[in-house]
Amino acid sequence: MISVSKNTPFYYITSVTHKRLPIFRTDALKNVMCEALKAARESAGFLLFAYAIMYDHLHIITDSKLDQSDTLRYINGVSANKIIKYLKESGHEESLIKLRNEEKKRGYKHSVWEHHSNTFEIKTEDVLMQKVNYIHNNPVKEGFVERPEDYLNSSARIWKGCPLEDEPLKMDVHQIKWRQR
Repeated sequence: MISVSKNTPFYYITSVTHKRLPIFRTDALKNVMCEALKAARESAGFLLFAYAIMYDHLHIITDSKLDQSDTLRYINGVSANKIIKYLKESGHEESLIKLRNEEKKRGYKHSVWEHHSNTFEIKTEDVLMQKVNYIHNNPVKEGFVERPEDYLNSSARIWKGCPLEDEPLKMDVHQIKWRQR
């Protein structure tokens, strides 16, 4: 169990796709992103508390087991590898061309994410709930659904207590130790 506090902040992270390309317009790529988040979480050992996958960005809330930059590196690195692999194996050459970048020192030829992600430390339960509500209402604000829990690729149903049997991505909400509830 973990409490959000000044000593154990949670991180609110927003990653934006390269050139704001709508990479996650299809369910298949949203599923790839969910699988990537699972793999990054397992590999790095951090907790995930909330998320929403939008067409051209991702919102998550995680614990502070790692530095913000390390958490982001795991998430963006694992997801970029899985997304590029999926696009190559599925023959999505047009999408790969849009993601193509000048070859870097390490030989990368594609960029999935912008390099300046937005990270924010959450130190109180009130701010945590503000960010959770913002994340869950993002698909409503964009006009994708009328109710947050109707959007498949977010944690809204989990927070509402009505998860699907085959939820795309499990959350670690049960690991939060609440002080004010």
